[in-house]
Amino acid sequence: MKLALTETRLRLGSRSPWSRLGRVVADQHCFVPTPVLLEGSLVRIFLARVGSDGIGRLGYVDVDAADPTHLLRSSSHQLMELGAPGAFDDNGITPISVLSLGNGRLRMYYTGWQLSDKVRYFLFTGLAESDDGGETFRRVSEVPVLDRCDGEMTVRTATFVQLEDGLYKAWYIAGSRTIMLHGKQVPTYSLHYAESADGVSWPRGREIMRPVEPYEFGFGRPVIRRTGAGYEMWYSIRRTDVSYLIGYATSTDGVAWARHDEYGMNTAEPGAWDDEMVAFPGVIDTPHGTLMFYNGNGFGRTGFGVARLAG
Repeated sequence: MKLALTETRLRLGSRSPWSRLGRVVADQHCFVPTPVLLEGSLVRIFLARVGSDGIGRLGYVDVDAADPTHLLRSSSHQLMELGAPGAFDDNGITPISVLSLGNGRLRMYYTGWQLSDKVRYFLFTGLAESDDGGETFRRVSEVPVLDRCDGEMTVRTATFVQLEDGLYKAWYIAGSRTIMLHGKQVPTYSLHYAESADGVSWPRGREIMRPVEPYEFGFGRPVIRRTGAGYEMWYSIRRTDVSYLIGYATSTDGVAWARHDEYGMNTAEPGAWDDEMVAFPGVIDTPHGTLMFYNGNGFGRTGFGVARLAG
């Protein structure tokens, strides 16, 4: 089994078209960088700033796509308060997907964190909007817009949303089971898909991609890019032999996916800030090419970096 795991890890990312450019932020614990193109080549990257209490609070940094490792601005305030005690987002807010609706209006889907005695945490999807380009956000709902349902009881989140021809499409992770890994109870989940007329009310989704056991046990935040041939997706792969790696898949309809993980991203050479894990890719097209913002070691404890797509 060790040989099989090693061979699989070496294949993943072996033909990666991504060139690492370096870190954008190195001195803060920044979790799940989520980019949106505001105007020209200005990219605003929303993220969860994790404090000494382990709680992620919503902030952002700005970069120019022409030189994305150079930080232009960093928010100095919390963009949205944590949920009230007992709310689904009372122990953390993690941005996942941001849609630009024009005239400075943004719609953000985010993960709300809530701790539990019987499982480590619950993760469900919240929705908030901004009228000032992301300086502040207000909740559309105090409860999750993707809440628990049959088969998706503890995790229903990491929701990437696109608006296509008036229809909201969501790719997200969901599950109800946990496993023991390195002495900790961790959730296991698969990739699901759902559609909504308004982006607020969502039906129960359907499973579209399942981890390959025994060495995979979950997927992290997917990001979808529409192409002339259909769709491509980058996503985090949770594994038992390494924390996270970034996979890649293609689809003609956004539902049936073919994995081509050799075009994803593997960990860097030993000694690098991302030599143990790479995860939570946020991919965006800009006037200066397609960029991927991602986390490295320690789930964002080493900040986050950026890579550029070749071609």
